[in-house]
Amino acid sequence: MAAAAAAPPRFSDGDIDRDPGAAAQELTTALEKNPDDAEYYCQRAYAHILLQNYADAVADAKKSLELNPKNAVALLRKGLGDYHIKNYASALESFREGQRLDNVDDTFTIWIKRCEETLNASQTEVQQPLPPKIKYDWYQTESQVIVTIMVKNAQKDDVSVHFSEKEMNASVRLPSGEDYNLKLVLLHSIVPEQSTFKVLSTKVEIKMKKPEAVRWEKLEGQGDSPKLKQFTPDSQHLYPSSSHYTRNWDKLVVEIKEEEKNEKLEGDAALNKLFQQIYSDGTDEVKRAMNKSFMESGGTVLSTNWSDVGKRKVEVNPPDDMEWKKF
Repeated sequence: MAAAAAAPPRFSDGDIDRDPGAAAQELTTALEKNPDDAEYYCQRAYAHILLQNYADAVADAKKSLELNPKNAVALLRKGLGDYHIKNYASALESFREGQRLDNVDDTFTIWIKRCEETLNASQTEVQQPLPPKIKYDWYQTESQVIVTIMVKNAQKDDVSVHFSEKEMNASVRLPSGEDYNLKLVLLHSIVPEQSTFKVLSTKVEIKMKKPEAVRWEKLEGQGDSPKLKQFTPDSQHLYPSSSHYTRNWDKLVVEIKEEEKNEKLEGDAALNKLFQQIYSDGTDEVKRAMNKSFMESGGTVLSTNWSDVGKRKVEVNPPDDMEWKKF
């Protein structure tokens, strides 16, 4: 009479606790002989958890559940593996399904609570408001380029500005405790040793000294330096007029600005259009007044009255409705 086939060996949790490495090897050998044994996969998943091989534990628990979907212990071990690899949503799903199959074991309740707390904390962290974006503006005079950082109540000791020939680096510790850093690669060179900054209650004002009285087309730029544009146009291209005809230049300026507004021009496009119109019709004195007022005020004052601006320096005086270009 043939001998009865030997029953496959079984492993208790206590056996696995004592030597999880050896238990994992024996279970692997057992699975080679019995590849469809759901209990072996579930036990090896437990050994992997003790060995902190959490991804392997999840794989074995899934295989066990494919063979026996009603195995609450396999759901618990799959959840533990997912939790430790930070797959919290999947872990929570496994724990809830395991609790539905076994509502007596308090272990499921404990791990469900942990998953929910972790997920809620992650969502709260994501939803925290971002710090306000700090803006800065710039404008220029004949001798300086001025950058204004719009930060209120900064302390002098919390602001540092470093100048080099073609760069400006500013660092501001905000009242919130965060650091704001601004690095500008400048279009043209500056004189670092003659550049300064001032901390005011509503802003940080940085003044960079120009080596030449040239108009900057923009604040930043890289590569080869573009052709410089002097504030004062070449006199050989200015033709005197013998006409006695006079025009209301202030009205013309208003009309041109209105036209520019309707055409939605800004920056150099609007400036060039204004100069073209005035130079095409203006006398020498009008042109000198326009150039001097623009040059000395950094583009914030435009006057056609040479008898006025010819006797004084025109200070920077941006109008209330002026829209500065922001970067």
